[in-house]
Amino acid sequence: MDKDRAKFLRDCVEAISPSGFEEEMSLIWRREADKFADRTWADVHGNSYAVVNEGGSPRIMLAGHMDEIGLMITYIDDKGYLSFTGIGGWDPQVLPGQRVRIRGVKGIVLGVIGRKPIHLLEAEERKKVVKFEGLWVDIGAKDKKDAEKHVSIGDPAVLDYGFAPLLNDIVVARAFDDRVGAFVVLEAARLAAKMNPKAAIYAVGTVQEEVGLRGARTSAFGIDPQVGIAVDVGFATDTPGMGDEKKKVGDIAMGKGPIIARGPNINPKLFELIVNTAKKEKIPYQVEGAPRGTGTDANAIQLTRAGVATGLISIPNRYMHSPCELVHLDDLENIAKLIAHTVAKIDDKTDFIPS
Repeated sequence: MDKDRAKFLRDCVEAISPSGFEEEMSLIWRREADKFADRTWADVHGNSYAVVNEGGSPRIMLAGHMDEIGLMITYIDDKGYLSFTGIGGWDPQVLPGQRVRIRGVKGIVLGVIGRKPIHLLEAEERKKVVKFEGLWVDIGAKDKKDAEKHVSIGDPAVLDYGFAPLLNDIVVARAFDDRVGAFVVLEAARLAAKMNPKAAIYAVGTVQEEVGLRGARTSAFGIDPQVGIAVDVGFATDTPGMGDEKKKVGDIAMGKGPIIARGPNINPKLFELIVNTAKKEKIPYQVEGAPRGTGTDANAIQLTRAGVATGLISIPNRYMHSPCELVHLDDLENIAKLIAHTVAKIDDKTDFIPS
């Protein structure tokens, strides 16, 4: 991956943008899109758009959600300690002892998630699952009045983790779910713009996916696409302890290419087009069986208005919804390439009626 693309990816995952607070990521995404798109804009919900070949036909929507799981300050006690709850789906076991970055009234505030030391926990307490109610954030405040100079009720926070390379083109960061999706759809639109597409390609950085696929619903309604492809992360099963999970979600490995979903949420002809394009372009791919509506933006897009021919392409991801998610850079580049070549083949004569 070249330096410009790597910097854009780093900027994406280091933005503080939990569900409902995506403004920072939205600005980064649209600033990058302005370099090549016909037009960029944001809507009242917070979704960001970049269109290539506006006025073309059919309309194709590429969606990757910009939000991440996060935390929200809910209470400040008299001593200045902050209570909080989760935004999106958390495993609270990862939280004790973590540093957090709070988007406060005067800027970023650093804090630490506290819990009673293990030495002082009773034997039965040690066996219990950690709950949000038993944790707090310590920002070093003297008291409530001091804390309120820096933070307010409802302020969002994220764990204090950034982007870093590991070995063999594997990278680590929080928020790869699904900043890499938002990254990929914009990269796909960039590549497709050079392929003389017949279709109008709307890349969308959607909001609030982690709290109910909300942004995809409103953005798809506004675009009214005939075709939609969502990009999200998928479970890599190439780590210890995942043997039985392969029976549920498939044998998925990082660096082995895009995960192409197949099932009721997916238009069968679009699935066939994506697979055939991968074969023709010699792009490695993996197939995931998805026997019901997926928990992704693809579900919201498919059910928009009178229905949309929808596909889902996922990025193999290790340690999802943790502060240290892993993805492979080759997979990101291959998914962008696959989507660009797929949409470049679509015109008004392309038939997506299942038969």
